[in-house]
Formats: sequence, structure tokens, C-alpha cells
Amino acid sequence: MLTKETPLGIPHRRWPAGGSVIKETLHLCRNNTGELASYLASLGYTVDGVDFAEGALKRARAEHAEVKAVRWLCVDMEHDDLADLAEGGYHLVVLRLSIAFIRDRARVLRRLAARLREGGVLVIITPVVEHTPDERRHIALDESELAALTDGFEQVERFDAQSLAVLILRGPASSFSAEEKRRPEPQAVFGAAVVVTDAFGRVLLGRSTRGMWELPGGRIETGEAASAAAVRELAEETGLMARLEDAHVITVLHDDRLDVRRITAVVRVTTWSGELGLPEPHRFVRWEWHDLHALATLGKIFAPTTQALTAVWPGLLPGLPPIHSYACSAAVPPVPGEPAEAARLRERMADTVIEKGWAPSPSSKPHCGRSPGTGSSLRPQWRRPTTTALPL
Repeated sequence: MLTKETPLGIPHRRWPAGGSVIKETLHLCRNNTGELASYLASLGYTVDGVDFAEGALKRARAEHAEVKAVRWLCVDMEHDDLADLAEGGYHLVVLRLSIAFIRDRARVLRRLAARLREGGVLVIITPVVEHTPDERRHIALDESELAALTDGFEQVERFDAQSLAVLILRGPASSFSAEEKRRPEPQAVFGAAVVVTDAFGRVLLGRSTRGMWELPGGRIETGEAASAAAVRELAEETGLMARLEDAHVITVLHDDRLDVRRITAVVRVTTWSGELGLPEPHRFVRWEWHDLHALATLGKIFAPTTQALTAVWPGLLPGLPPIHSYACSAAVPPVPGEPAEAARLRERMADTVIEKGWAPSPSSKPHCGRSPGTGSSLRPQWRRPTTTALPL
């Protein structure tokens, strides 16, 4: 309820009765630090009048020397320790003509709100851009900036007077909400590439109707995990069945195809069952098991398939363009036809070839020759295959 006017001409609301109040302000234009502090003291409050400028505090002490209920403190609310403030907290915290000069506003408001007593009020008084001359824009807030100040408070009131906005904030919220923007513009395609081997370590590739060899795989559907997409695509395209727990995402590859960002989850299936078939003859002509050492002589291979194969067996296919790789799986169980130490030996072979200079890797794009699950960095890296490593 509006009751009477402050010396600033701002309607005064009925604040919490009695107690202490902290007033934090900057001496900016027509009003000085002491005016509102003295007025609040006249209402019966015990006041901590705070400013970061000692000069403003010196003037306030001189001009309001007769006011005994105000303690003048020089504190930078954004950077200083707040140990000098009242230990028991405050019923009312007021920021007058100062919020525009604070860089980390949300953090400062939460520091101050944490010092409110139960039922306490945080008040912000600030000029509004709409009513402020251009040359003084820096002291005012626009509507979006005002809205940002209110985020996280349970109760928000606002009134306007004499070109100033007054925000009344109560109850700092103890939770947050995850918000969405508008529907993003589609610019990427996310798919899974499934790497399956037989008991002899040979990898499964299909001859597609597009005239090239491809791994099983396809796009990941809405709400679907990459490992689940791999199991589904394997069954749909080859007839082979796998359990979700036997599908391991070992890395995520990222490259560009024309104006589309192409993201591929490389999924290693360690155990499968069933008979190889041709459930989708409109997409694939046949499926075959291939020796790893012969892949470099296979002819046309779908580009994401080459990158996925090289992610599993570094150096397998030389001369590929660089690609971003984000390692995921910490460990992949050994699979039929591949000893548990094969990945370690392949890694050592690749490192030796590069260190000896037999197949130098350009220094401007560091070699990413780590096999997934053997200490790969979780940071995005450039990978340029430099040598052919025979399967072990």
C-alpha cells in the first residue's frame, strides 16, 4: 500500500517494521548517499549506509552528522568481503541508482538476498532507458535488463515514478527451470555407424544401391540413444540381433558435408546373434565380411564409414581428411577375433611409425592416433591417419 513520499519523490511502501536495513548506493547525479539512508532512519530503521567511494561517504557523514541510526561503511558489494555487514542480516536491502554500474548483477543480488532475514525485501531503484537521455544511457536499464534482475525470485512487484523503476523482490527461489528457445534451425544430421566383426576379426560391410561399401547404420530417431539406434539399424539392415548392453559408443565424429554438419556416433557391437540376411534390398545389394588388411584395396567406401573404421582401427585407411573426434567409451570389451591387447599394440605401432618419421604427421594438426578406450582425450582433436596398421 502506498503511504507517503520519500525525499526522492518515490512513493514509499510499507516495508517490514523495525530492524536493520542495508542501503547500498553510488553517488551518481542529483542524489547523495546519505539522503535515503537518513530517511529510512527517520522511519525507525537502524541503517548501514554503504558506498564504495570514500568521498561520497565523507560528504554523507558531514551532511547527516545528526543522524545517529546510520552506520556508514565503505564496501564494494561486487568484490569485497561482506564481513563488516550486520551478522544477523537485514529486513530491507535497497540498491539505489547503482545496479547499472554492477557487472555481475545476478551474483551480487544473490549475495545480498542471502543476507535477508525471513520475510525480508530486496529493493532496486534505477533509471529506465526509455526516460533517460542518450548521453546518460549508461546509468539506466532497459526492459530486458530489468527482467533479468527478477529471475529467481518468488515474488516480484514493480512500480514506476519520476522516470525511475522500483523493483520489490522477495523470496529468492531455491530451484531453477530448464528453458528452451524456439525451434532451432536444422543444420546437422546425427547418425550411428555400427562396427561388427565375426569370429575371425573380419568387419561387416554392405554393398549399397548407391554403388559403395557401407557399415550398417543410419539416422538416430527422436528420443533414441545412439546405442539403441545401432542395435535397431543392425537388425533392420542385416537381420543380426544385438543386445543394448553389447553396443558401445566409442567415439563421436564430426565433419561437414556441404552446408550440413554431419555427426556420427561410432558404435562397437561386441556380441551378436542371428543369420545374415538382406531385409532391405532397396538399400543394399549384399552384405560381406571383409579382412581388415584388404579394406584399403576395396574401392568405393562411404566417407563416414572410412572415418568410423579408422576410429576403431587407427591407421587402417590412410589419407583421410581431418575430422573432429570426441572419445566416449572408457573401455570396450574384447570381441571375437581380436585379442584384448590388440588396441594397445595398434596404438604402439602407429606411434612408432610417426616417431620414426616413416609417416610424418603435420604439426599444425596433432595426430589423434589413440584407439578408443585406451586413454583417448575427451577434448575434440584433429585426426589425420598417416599409416596403415595391419590387424592384430
